[in-house]
Amino acid sequence: MTKYHTILIAIAGLLNSTMGATAVAQSGPSAADQDKVTEAIRLFFAAATADDLDKLHAVTTPDFYAFDAGGRFTRDPLMDMIKTAHAAGKVYVWTVNEPEVHISGDTAWITYVNRGSIKDTSGTKDVTWLESAVLQKEKGIWRIHFFHSTRVPDKK
Repeated sequence: MTKYHTILIAIAGLLNSTMGATAVAQSGPSAADQDKVTEAIRLFFAAATADDLDKLHAVTTPDFYAFDAGGRFTRDPLMDMIKTAHAAGKVYVWTVNEPEVHISGDTAWITYVNRGSIKDTSGTKDVTWLESAVLQKEKGIWRIHFFHSTRVPDKK
């Protein structure tokens, strides 16, 4: 074997190992991480349903904010708004349907359809929202950094 062949074999081996490492690095996020991102959203709704600010803090980042109900809210004012609605007799049901989770390193984003309802003194009304969130993985736990909700207009 000539020196030329040895160099070609070495280059081919290097390229092959680099491509293999790239393929491993690009293999998508685990199903477990995707499930944990979706579960973080469900925990967010559970905290809101129970008016539990501590649980809301546990599932959100300290600099969390949301675009919801026509405004921008950080986590405590968002919970205050929900508590006020609950005190006025409103009962919300929120669900996570058709989640699509995307993960890149310690950042994830999720989109889903929230099919729920709002109950008040006039009765119960089915409501659908289109929602998305951006999450950060901190010490192995997915926490919501940003949340966005858009209500689907009623069909007339």
